[in-house]
Amino acid sequence: MTSPNTSPTLSSLPGQAGPLAVYDWPLPDAPVLGTVLLVHGLGEHAGRYQNVASHLRSWGFSVRAYDQQGHGRSAGPRGDMRSPGSLQADLVSVIDDTRARGPAPNSPLILLGHSMGGLVVARTLAEGLCTVDAAVLSSPALGATPNWLQKCLLATLPKLAPHLCVDNGLDAQFVARDPAVVQAYKDDPWVHRRISAGLAAWILAQGRQAVAEAPQWSVPTLLVYAGDDHLVQAAASTVWAQSAPEGLVQAHCFEAMYHEVFHDPEQAQVFSLLKRWLLARFSA
Repeated sequence: MTSPNTSPTLSSLPGQAGPLAVYDWPLPDAPVLGTVLLVHGLGEHAGRYQNVASHLRSWGFSVRAYDQQGHGRSAGPRGDMRSPGSLQADLVSVIDDTRARGPAPNSPLILLGHSMGGLVVARTLAEGLCTVDAAVLSSPALGATPNWLQKCLLATLPKLAPHLCVDNGLDAQFVARDPAVVQAYKDDPWVHRRISAGLAAWILAQGRQAVAEAPQWSVPTLLVYAGDDHLVQAAASTVWAQSAPEGLVQAHCFEAMYHEVFHDPEQAQVFSLLKRWLLARFSA
């Protein structure tokens, strides 16, 4: 099997705001159980998921990811979105290309979305814009708590100046409990702290809608989220999981963890759960 630590190959695809940077961690010399497509969160980029890709590849999955518009190496003003629906449209484009390039016809495709990426995955699937075999949601942004200044801005800016960008207000110390992860996040030149009024309003509105529509959810899903999350509301994930059809969502709250469960000091627990869940569904 190819070394699980292989760096990704980079390419690009047309996106709603310009070219999207695409990362591929293929398994060219081994039987492939399926492809996992990673969708990152606000202010970060797909390159931060090398550790997740390494685990997935060691279990027999090809891995793909992309930088969302306005993030990482992809086009677009930092922290902005071109228009409501453009994030979902970009994901659909990457899915279509992934299926066209897949390891085999009808090979399983699994979406793994973290934070804002989890919300993008949830809305894309709920809106019926694509079909996949399963989804993994990591601390999805299904609920947020803006501060008083952000509330004031959100009351007027989304309509008057949807593309005006401000500081996203995320406190880096709450990204993970590992100080080395926090420092690497702060030092990462591809991480930014911007968010537009339109994107902020979209996250708040679509998170509420995702929770309201949870009873209509139809995709086998693993939900892993942090109980001590200071960046999104853990309670929203709890309500979403409880509202989804019985038996369709397996949810696990890691009570002591901060937001990035795949970068937490006890991340081995998360990877063990993810491995069991994936192999139970897609192993030969």
